[in-house]
Amino acid sequence: QVQPMESGGGSVQAGGSLRLSCGAIYSDYCMGWFRQAPEKEREGVASMNRFGTTIRYTDSVKGRFTISRDNAKNTLYLQMNSLKPEDTAMYYCAAKSYDCDTFKDFTFWGQGTQVTVSS
Repeated sequence: QVQPMESGGGSVQAGGSLRLSCGAIYSDYCMGWFRQAPEKEREGVASMNRFGTTIRYTDSVKGRFTISRDNAKNTLYLQMNSLKPEDTAMYYCAAKSYDCDTFKDFTFWGQGTQVTVSS
């Protein structure tokens, strides 16, 4: 069973950078990053298929965030640059075994890591 484990969250000032990591992933799964801010619905941030050929970003992070994976290390990454206060949220790593064309139906979830961006 896939049990993603996130790390790398923290507090940063606006304009700064953080890199999130998600370990213990399966190399043949679709992997994604999601976030949930207080009193807001969870939203998909980025996803990548096992080959790295299908990549999706939500519009608000395009050009600032980069998803990548190292299948040899069973690790997924999210490089976050030019962070904004509105990026503040709990960030989750998630996995599913099929259909990486949508943010829906992810099956396995990590516990989350907090990202706080101050102005």
